Amino acid sequence: MQDQQPLWTPSEEFRRQSPMFSFMQECNRRFGLSMSDFGGLHAWSIADRENFWTAVWDFCGIKGKRGERALINGDLMLEARFFPDAELNFAENLLSRSGEGDALVFWGEDKVRDRWSWDRLAAMVSRLQQAYRALGIGKGDRVAAMMPNMPETIACMLAAASIGAIWSSCSPDFGEQGVMDRFGQIEPKLFIACSGYWYGGKLQDVTSKVSAIAQRLNVPTLVVPYAGSADAVVAATPDARTLDAFVAPFEAKAVEFVAVPFSHPLFILFSSGTTGVPKCIVHSTGGALLQLIKEHRLHCGVVPGEKVFYFTTCGWMMWNWLVTGLAAGATLCLYDGSPFAPDGNILFDYAQEEKFALFGTSAKYIDAVRKSGLTPKTSHDLSSLRLMTSTGSPLSPEGFSFVYEGIKDDVQLASISGGTDIVSCFVLGNPLQPVWRGEIQGPGLGLAVDVWNEDGKPVRGEKGELVCAKAFPSMPVMFWNDPERAKYHAAYFERFDNVWCHGDFAEWTEHGGLIIHGRSDATLNPGGVRIGTAEIYNQVEQIPEILEALCIGQDWDDDVRVVLFVRLAAGASLTEELVKAMKTLIRTGASPRHVPAKIIAVADIPRTKSGKIVELAVRDVVHGRPVKNKEALANPEALDLFAGLEELKN
Repeated sequence: MQDQQPLWTPSEEFRRQSPMFSFMQECNRRFGLSMSDFGGLHAWSIADRENFWTAVWDFCGIKGKRGERALINGDLMLEARFFPDAELNFAENLLSRSGEGDALVFWGEDKVRDRWSWDRLAAMVSRLQQAYRALGIGKGDRVAAMMPNMPETIACMLAAASIGAIWSSCSPDFGEQGVMDRFGQIEPKLFIACSGYWYGGKLQDVTSKVSAIAQRLNVPTLVVPYAGSADAVVAATPDARTLDAFVAPFEAKAVEFVAVPFSHPLFILFSSGTTGVPKCIVHSTGGALLQLIKEHRLHCGVVPGEKVFYFTTCGWMMWNWLVTGLAAGATLCLYDGSPFAPDGNILFDYAQEEKFALFGTSAKYIDAVRKSGLTPKTSHDLSSLRLMTSTGSPLSPEGFSFVYEGIKDDVQLASISGGTDIVSCFVLGNPLQPVWRGEIQGPGLGLAVDVWNEDGKPVRGEKGELVCAKAFPSMPVMFWNDPERAKYHAAYFERFDNVWCHGDFAEWTEHGGLIIHGRSDATLNPGGVRIGTAEIYNQVEQIPEILEALCIGQDWDDDVRVVLFVRLAAGASLTEELVKAMKTLIRTGASPRHVPAKIIAVADIPRTKSGKIVELAVRDVVHGRPVKNKEALANPEALDLFAGLEELKN
């Protein structure tokens, strides 16, 4: 078998130099333990959460008053409170350095470049903080931004966090209704937007959209110049001003940091919203900071001064993940626009020029690079790159292999998975263990992750529900406008009492790693046997003619039949030979049960703004059920391609 050997194994030097190893040794000394590997460290982090999270706080140098108590009501998921006596400020922890060194580097496609020092960032945060206060914004008020992933966005977020306000963001490619479905629920005191943005080399005008949203929100608007004319957007928008005009009355001084409780709201994120108006998921100051700095410092091994990059928009939780890298002293490399503009190389050009230590992206991007024929391994100097991460959807075994064959052969590849719900990861990489093809390295420290069957029993070597059996700091504080917590309970705790059920279909591997097989609520159930959609995608997306696939279960003849939709490469057609090749590959690579009853070519596949395909929405259309919130989709018109298909009537 080809998978008898790992794709990557950490050298003893690599292991010992990692912050996770140092942390483990520190915990051994502090608590009289003798842990020597990740398995032992993870088991202790679950068994003794109070000491574990206290050690994370101290090791990572969290600024703030910790208090004596680390956890109360720890056995009750919905009642547990971490560090109930603590007071801290998120922005103070992120403005972790000073001086002329780079805090932020920015590329807007091949059109715009910028660099911000730590001092420049702090100065802008100070001026914005004062400007917010002049508008009457304070603790608990919401600041909402429809912005690209650029330095000004981070400064605006930090200014909000510095005074205890709550930040919420989306990307500027959202439609008017999509923005209102989100920001209309949370009633912000300020709306922040850009003057325009670049995508695929083209200037995207936002003037009319910004004006319409500002009027519907009925709040002051701050327009940040980027592409196009900020003055034109201001002229068209009531009660709007440019960033320069907004901060002009205020001189930079030392940033003031308002101390807030550990559980004080920090971010409002939104579910993808294809089954209704998006849920507003509220995350806490302490929970987000502690969990994310743990991931950056321990799991990703980030040390001060390293360059950290994630390809993300401000509408995806990976943006919140990325920005928290500042707390680890990292220099953040920001990118906005198409990852393939002006040609497929731009992100690798960026990685080479800025010497990324961490390159974060999506499984879809890795697959697109593989299919494009690019081989960065031979075309770019990626010698600084030590960690590549992938998320958004399960990375296929072929994707794993390609990273080593086509990008870099001595990189640690961490497939990671978690989500908006926890603003972080349940399962991710770690520097102490090998990387096996097609496997996530393991669970996050401090997270009692497991795989359970229908009866709520832990299973090994078979597929089941991904759960977290004990409370953890980055659980949402609440859902907005959910006073009885009914929506919150229904989202995670209906399936198993007092246990977080994440909605992922997962499996432990013999190496102690995990495989995510897709969403459990989108899993297929032909003949009563549950099948993860990712298992089918992993097979068919090996075929060069298949650019993308989407799979659903169609109710048929008192059962469910598997239907596969494929988007074909230019010039390809769905011949009998191609259909036969796909079925053979699925039969041999997955199982006969995975073989679709129907394979149908479509011109496009609907996806969310963050690029995730929407299996459930397509399933609803095929069954004649309404899709309640098409505004959550980047390409809602694609749904029409799945309505009333003749091929599905027999």
